[in-house]
Formats: sequence, C-alpha cells, structure tokens
Amino acid sequence: MPDQATRKPSLENITGHIIRNTGATLLLLGLGVSPRLSAQSPAENEPVFRLDVRVVQVDAQVLNKKTRRVTPSLGKEDFQVYEDNVLQQISSVSQDKLPLSVVLLFDLTDSVRPVLKPLAEGALEALEHLKPEDEVAVMVYAASTQVLQESTTDRKLAVAAIEKASRMESEEAAFFNEGIFQAAEHLNKSAKPSSRRVIIWLTDNVPNLPSEEEVPLRYRRSLKGAMPHSQKDALEHLLRTGTVVCSLVKQSDLSVEGEARLRSKPAERMLHPPGEVYKYAAATGGQVVEFKKKDLKDKLAALIDDLRMRYNLTYHPSVQRPKGKYCVIKVKLAAGAKQSLGNVVVEARQGYYR
Repeated sequence: MPDQATRKPSLENITGHIIRNTGATLLLLGLGVSPRLSAQSPAENEPVFRLDVRVVQVDAQVLNKKTRRVTPSLGKEDFQVYEDNVLQQISSVSQDKLPLSVVLLFDLTDSVRPVLKPLAEGALEALEHLKPEDEVAVMVYAASTQVLQESTTDRKLAVAAIEKASRMESEEAAFFNEGIFQAAEHLNKSAKPSSRRVIIWLTDNVPNLPSEEEVPLRYRRSLKGAMPHSQKDALEHLLRTGTVVCSLVKQSDLSVEGEARLRSKPAERMLHPPGEVYKYAAATGGQVVEFKKKDLKDKLAALIDDLRMRYNLTYHPSVQRPKGKYCVIKVKLAAGAKQSLGNVVVEARQGYYR
C-alpha cells in the first residue's frame, strides 16, 4: 500500500449550483473548486481539490422561413454559438432528450374566451403529442392569475382544467405582463430541474394599460394592493428562469377595436408598456402562431411537436463573467449549413443571466 507521500490527490465536497436559462432552456452548472487541506482527510497532508466547471445549454429551433417547418438532422458542425460576440466551442448537439414542463396560459377577456371551449373539446388529442414524462399546468389570467391545475403528467386532469377555464368569465382587464410573470414564477417553483420550461399562451395580443391610479381603485383585491409587474419585470424573469414563451394568437372584432384604442394612447403606452407577444417570443426563442377557431387543436399539437424537436446545444463559456451579469447569446448556422438549407431562420434565446 502506498504511503502518504505517494498518494494521489482526491476530489471531494463538490457543490452543484444550477441557474436555469435556455433557448427553450439554458442550463448553467457551476461546481466550485479550489485546492485546500482538510482536517478530516485520511491523511493530514493529503490535498483536496474542488472542480470549477460551467456548462451552458441552449435549445434552438431551425425553421423554414416560408413554411415554418422544422429542419431535422443537423449536427454540431452545422451550428455556431456566440456569447457576448465571442464564438464558443460547441460540446454537443441533441434533439428530443429533455422533458418539457409546460404552462397553458389562457386570457379570460371576452375577445378570447370563445375559443377555449373548442380547444377543450380537442385538448386531449393535442396533449397526446407530449411525451409521458412531460408535465402540463393550466393557468388563467385577467388582472391577476389563477392556477387551475398544478403541473401534472395526467392528461385528463389538464383537460378538465381547460374545460373549467372555458366556463370562466372575468370583467377585469387583462394584464399581459402580470400573467406572463406569474406563469414563469410557477414554472420556477414547480418544474423539474432537468426540464425545459415553456409557456404556451392563448391570447389576442391586445393587452390593457393599467395606470397607477386605476389599479388601487379597481384591482386592489386581485393584486393585493400592488402594481402589476411591468414588461421589463416579466422579460427579466423569463430570462432568469429559462422560460420560453410561445403564443397562439386569435383576434376577433373586439380585439381589433381594442388595438385601435391602444394606438390612440401613445404616451400611455410609453409610460406603461403593455407587453406584446412577438417581443416575448423573440427574447426567449419562442414562436407566435396565428390560428382560426376551427384549427386551434391542430395548431397546438403542431406547436408541441416543434417544441419537442428543438436542438439542445451545450458549450463551456470561454470567458468567466461575474454573477448576475447578463450575457448575450446568438445562435447561427454555419456557412455550409446555411448554404445547403437556404431560406431558414434560427430561433433561440437572446441571452441569460449568469
């Protein structure tokens, strides 16, 4: 047996720290490590090491710009990832490996509610496009949010919650940013650590503009006296929690009238940005899908298929950043892939917080 002088160094007390932030998800894993001596080691002078490893995972989608169909069968050599304008070395690329944690978020305004009933009738068929391990939660919102079904793998429970949502009404205004913030927070608290977090948001993309005077008077009880979260709050929370926003958008005559009213208040829009589905989708790497009432079920099923088939790219950041710093991410196709695929677009998260 070797004596103390010839023993090899050992690894112990490795601590894991996870920060969720990906294209559908970025996973940052930091294991802190510095050499030290341990009084509890088998030998007094045996060195103990800590390992420092950071891995970022970005999931991205490559779509034909015209047809919006997914481009399959791409490999590591087909992608380029930049962090703060610095090209990174991609470690691996995979597809359909990580489970999904999904929040179905429904707008309860009069212009949107009519499409919930046909969705409920076909929801089970659409949700069968998920894998057995994928989780679904159901939430509704107007001025505030309500969880109708916690995250579950039981599709029948999710469908029952959608049916309940289709029977609900609200006379309150619909605060987009508050709904998105609370849906991201629900995923942050309930989703499995290894899952990709996604909000599938059914809306008409016509938000309300809550003023500081209006909220205490009309919505004190719903919001417990506080102002609803802002667009800036919601976007930052999405990036910090690694949540992707995808939206199913349907506009009615009421929606068009509401949009016209919004355009007539430019000053108020600047003071209280109401939130906008395309901005949320772009920042988080999600999709916006417009639909007609009769094809909502099929659009939801197709969106789930696209989410499952995203590419997961991993890399080790070439430069260490201080905790809390926002890092910009850009995912591109390599020159050869871009030339062979033609007119395609890459959708991925725009960044993450260290």
